[in-house]
Amino acid sequence: MSVGDSLSSWLRLTLTPGIGGETQRKLLAAFGLPEAVFSAGRSALRGVVGDKAADALLDAENRASVENALAWAEGGEQYILTLADAEYPQTLLEIPDPPSLLYVRGRKELLNRPTLAIVGSRNPTAQGVHNAERFAQSFAESGFVIASGLALGIDAAAHRGALAAGGDTIAFIGTGIDRVYPARNKELAVEIGSRGAIVSEFPLGTPVMAANFPRRNRLISGVARGVLVVEAAVDSGSLITARLAGEQGREVFAIPGSIHSPQARGCHKLIKQGAKLVESAADVLEELNWSQAANEASHRPSDSLAEEDGDLLALLGFDPCGVDELALRAGLAADAVSVALLHLELDGRVAALPGGYYQRVR
Repeated sequence: MSVGDSLSSWLRLTLTPGIGGETQRKLLAAFGLPEAVFSAGRSALRGVVGDKAADALLDAENRASVENALAWAEGGEQYILTLADAEYPQTLLEIPDPPSLLYVRGRKELLNRPTLAIVGSRNPTAQGVHNAERFAQSFAESGFVIASGLALGIDAAAHRGALAAGGDTIAFIGTGIDRVYPARNKELAVEIGSRGAIVSEFPLGTPVMAANFPRRNRLISGVARGVLVVEAAVDSGSLITARLAGEQGREVFAIPGSIHSPQARGCHKLIKQGAKLVESAADVLEELNWSQAANEASHRPSDSLAEEDGDLLALLGFDPCGVDELALRAGLAADAVSVALLHLELDGRVAALPGGYYQRVR
């Protein structure tokens, strides 16, 4: 059987109405690959999944949907990965309910790279957006791929932070991969598709449906070594992602906030339940036993940047100093100073203080 015929069988299985993930896994466990499922007799299928599902598998007419998906996968940098593919993300094989296949746009190799997830509120504070971007930059510079859900707020900030650092990011979405939701993130989605990867388990054309986003969340946590919640209300989807991460054996991290902020209460709840309290990127990296030294050569931009970091350290002195003041002393843009301070913080040479200040570590 050719590769195209094999993929057609996978698509036929997953695109049959009424045959969900649990039923698909039963069939694969009983018969092996999808082509063996369709080669089995009606009575054999009924013995595994019942009359209704067996009849749906053998009688449903979904050829047009299969051919549409195959045509989509012929586009540049567009792929359909099945459970049988070596390029399927191996971390998702560890969770109880891995998707039978994934639609991927972009760099599929990122799916098997060390990954951290950053999630949070769709209505964050300005400080929350800043924290998401800064932590994502720091983790990306340390060699992690940043995973999130392309939602407004913290998710989008995490993606932007990774891209700003020249790092890699994956967006798991809750619609068909041929759709962008929310529309306000269209430009960001285009950039992620060209520089990172966008992933969906849902068939092409799947519209926005509330029930699909919790399903999407299990992939965000499942692909990652840990999940960092930046800001979240107590009833937010981010806490669903955190719960799933715990059930999947992933580390859960949370950034604390003001006791008066509704956006901090979800994080405080997680911390009370055992999530690791995070004050700096180093807290996460240390918990994961991640050695920056092993990745520094490939992820630091250049030796000249290391020299600039040293000059900036001298200008910082030993008293607390804000980014804007330090930028004036150095004659550099504030964004460039912020990036350099991230390197220094990761190296353990400066410490971040409340209010956006930094102090040299003696």
